[in-house]
Amino acid sequence: MTSDPPIQAENQSMFIDRQNRLNNILRQSSSNVLALNPGPSLVYLTGLHFHLMERPVIAYFSPDQPVTLVLPELEAAKTAHLPFPARTYLYGEDPTAWPSVFRQAAQAVEIEGPVGVEPTRLRYLELNLIENSAPQAKIVSAEASLAEMRMRKDPGELALMRRAVDIAQRALTNILPIIREGINEHEVAAELTLQLLRAGADAEAPFAPIVSSGPNSANPHAMPSDRQLGSGDLLVIDWGAYYQGYCSDLTRTFAIGEVDPELRKIAKIVKDANQASRDVCAPGVPAGAVDAAARTVIEKAGYGEYFTHRTGHGLGMEGHEAPYMRAGNPLILEPGMTFTVEPGIYLPDRNGVRIEDNVVITETGCETLSTLPRYLITIDV
Repeated sequence: MTSDPPIQAENQSMFIDRQNRLNNILRQSSSNVLALNPGPSLVYLTGLHFHLMERPVIAYFSPDQPVTLVLPELEAAKTAHLPFPARTYLYGEDPTAWPSVFRQAAQAVEIEGPVGVEPTRLRYLELNLIENSAPQAKIVSAEASLAEMRMRKDPGELALMRRAVDIAQRALTNILPIIREGINEHEVAAELTLQLLRAGADAEAPFAPIVSSGPNSANPHAMPSDRQLGSGDLLVIDWGAYYQGYCSDLTRTFAIGEVDPELRKIAKIVKDANQASRDVCAPGVPAGAVDAAARTVIEKAGYGEYFTHRTGHGLGMEGHEAPYMRAGNPLILEPGMTFTVEPGIYLPDRNGVRIEDNVVITETGCETLSTLPRYLITIDV
């Protein structure tokens, strides 16, 4: 069993400030109680790391009340020196005691109406205990409130994301000498994972690296296989790193030897689409305009039907979070918002291309955090 990092003194006021911002958001939302189980939002608000396991963990947040935690006894030490007001309700190894402890916590929080939750994270285990402990509660989505709180990264968060990008880029650069005809996708992914750790990445990755070649590269979310790289293939590598809880997410495409001229053509189109999207990124611009810029380039080139996903997604403590660069999204971009720009063209049963960068909206425009070349690099065979 490993211990989690202590909350650093310099971060103590940060958590109080974040909780105060959350309280202001909750006062204006449909619910004034937020229930979180282990995950990035809980870490963001408290600095507390818990495993998502068979023992339920819930934290209640409500304006003008201390943070209320329901925890197994073995996690009690983590709450001994919290830098913010909190009350803790502990249970032992007997699951029959859980409902009683959850009822005590619900009564303390005075749950009488809507309770906001993360719809993509809350499990049935905790949901059932919340509903049974507070029958008057109405479970509602707090997705918008949490996005409002976490979308704009502060300078400290951006520094960690820059480091995560740097680690990812150095790891990829370090594996380029092993990429050759005859090596298989699994072997490339394994070496990339090793190099990420050697470059300083956290042990946990935001996602397993995507290494796909030839026809496999036409699947945007292909899993590495034992397929060997062959001359004439395109090779798509989509990878990222966590650094102190913040992540990067990048994609580059390579040519293995000489490839069909059409493949070089679509690689140039995707590069231009990536540039077009990054060119329109600025405060005051709708998120949908970022998608439209890439899609316009690809559609004008005659490959619109082969661009099958949105242009980007938010990035931070999670590999996918708000804001989303999708068609028609009216959300207005603001300084501090971080996201990917990743247009692609995928020719079924042939090859695919994707070029993905990480960007942050600044006061005057957009900064691209990733710097690796975007043109199609040829690997000699």
